[in-house]
Amino acid sequence: MTSSSPAKTPAPHRVVALLQSPQSTFPLACASEVFGDHGPAIPVRYAFEVCAEPPGPVRTQAGYDLLVTEGLGALERADTVLVPGWQQAPGTDVPAATIAAVRRAHRRGARIVGICSGAFVLAAAGLLDGRRAATHWAQAAELAARFPQVRVDPAVLYVDLGDVATSAGSAAGVDLCLHLVSADQGAAYALRVARQMVMPPHREGCQLQYAELPTSGPVGDSLAPLLEWLSGRLDQPVSVAEMALRSQVSARTLTRRFTEQLGISPGRWLLDRRIAATRALLEETDLPVETIAHRVGLSSAVNLRRRFHEALRTTPAAYRRTFRANEVR
Repeated sequence: MTSSSPAKTPAPHRVVALLQSPQSTFPLACASEVFGDHGPAIPVRYAFEVCAEPPGPVRTQAGYDLLVTEGLGALERADTVLVPGWQQAPGTDVPAATIAAVRRAHRRGARIVGICSGAFVLAAAGLLDGRRAATHWAQAAELAARFPQVRVDPAVLYVDLGDVATSAGSAAGVDLCLHLVSADQGAAYALRVARQMVMPPHREGCQLQYAELPTSGPVGDSLAPLLEWLSGRLDQPVSVAEMALRSQVSARTLTRRFTEQLGISPGRWLLDRRIAATRALLEETDLPVETIAHRVGLSSAVNLRRRFHEALRTTPAAYRRTFRANEVR
């Protein structure tokens, strides 16, 4: 009778975070919390380290320096390369050495992850060409303008394409990292990590529920009176034909003016305002959803819930729980 040898414990999945001055500390902390050592309560499945080019003191936005001892060579042994935010002076590019190191890691099979503005590094390396990507909602337009070949999705919390992944703002980096843990190690292990961090393993909705309420912005004289008139009548049904009659132009001309001045159709603008008004009433009042629906011109609670979910990927009830004004947490 021969004794079987014990199963060999697999090597930890190595995550290397690429830092740059001035480093944002929150996304870095989020990544280290998910992939770092959780103590004896949770088996070690990851090894987390940092690198920078050049190595040495890395200034942070929090007013202190990090001493980073590893350079870009650390990416050569990474299973996952993670960019926890990336701050660049206007008019500057991601350094060529950094792009080359990220591309080499990707070619040999490492997963490349960008948290928040870290997506700009992945885009500069060409890893997002023709592909969907996420970043902070406030930086989505800039990412799309600088890298027009990237299909920027300003709504989602994260996008995982397998070999590359990107997230929205800093806290959404936790959502992405927990998702990656679930993909790597299974949902049960990810749930243990989330519980250790005292947070849900998955958040409801999309990042648009955290974006600033939309405003009309500067508009030409041809539309300003109409928009003011519409804003005072959100509780009433208004058709494009009625808008055109009010403006004394054809519906076709009115639609063209909306597209030229606001970049959206009249119906889309009006629906956006109704959703914005809904958000404010959910945050500031205890009104039932049915009442809110009539106040903002969405006719019924069923219609409001459908439109709200289409816009924000969450329900009015979940939104209210999250954003109640003056609620003590």
